Amino acid sequence: TESKYRHGGNRKTRSTGLGSAVPGSPLTTVLPASTTVKKTIALSTESRKELAKQAKVTKDERRAQIDGRHRYLISRLADGMDLSEQQVEEAIISDDKFQLIEQFFAPSGLKKLLFFYQDVLQQKSNAPLRLDGSTNNLPQKKLFITMGSTEDFTGACAFFLRMSDALITASNVSQEVNFGMFDCANGNILQGLEFFLSEIMIPALKSQQNWGAVKEGLKNNQIQEFLYSVDKFVSTLSSSRQNIEDKIQLTKVDIDIYVRNLQNPSDYITAG
Repeated sequence: TESKYRHGGNRKTRSTGLGSAVPGSPLTTVLPASTTVKKTIALSTESRKELAKQAKVTKDERRAQIDGRHRYLISRLADGMDLSEQQVEEAIISDDKFQLIEQFFAPSGLKKLLFFYQDVLQQKSNAPLRLDGSTNNLPQKKLFITMGSTEDFTGACAFFLRMSDALITASNVSQEVNFGMFDCANGNILQGLEFFLSEIMIPALKSQQNWGAVKEGLKNNQIQEFLYSVDKFVSTLSSSRQNIEDKIQLTKVDIDIYVRNLQNPSDYITAG
């Protein structure tokens, strides 16, 4: 510890070497740097507790809104993602985009409702804070609602599609809403889409007996042309996927070692 006195005044400053001087009274004290860190951690902990309290209130309000329509979605998601209905419900009521479900149920509402189930970086609720106030973020499987355009798709996608613009109710949800999903393991979207179309959609279409106003069904020329176009699309998709997987990637070469000693045209010919 050293003391310094300014000549020509009464102000005194003492430095301990533990932190920055804090001006105030004529005698300036110095707070240890660790004190500021501890205060920051304390504030962060209090903030997290307050956020958790608010989140619980929001979840309780959303849980009270769940009815037969939500139960239908939850049961389909649980079966498709191999999760329990309790896990799916907890994920839904905790989601920032929960309001999209209500917009999907509304008359003339959203035409689709998407869910991703994949690894995301997220912070554990009971994770301890570091001395600098940060926490460890680890990749964990998470089910969440998405618009499909803001997050990278690397896992499984479950989707609900409306059949009409009618209000979705608990009594008509199973008739008015179609459910499907496709897997995109390791981010291979083309392979997941190809499997979904070739193994699920096309067989379902070709076994369809009721085509609405088209009385002839599968014998109708327009229906046959439609199925042919879908088959052709899947074939094109498969070819594109194979071309991408079998592509040749050229290795970047440092050409300096080949050209640094070239002096005349004959050297260039030899190098070529």
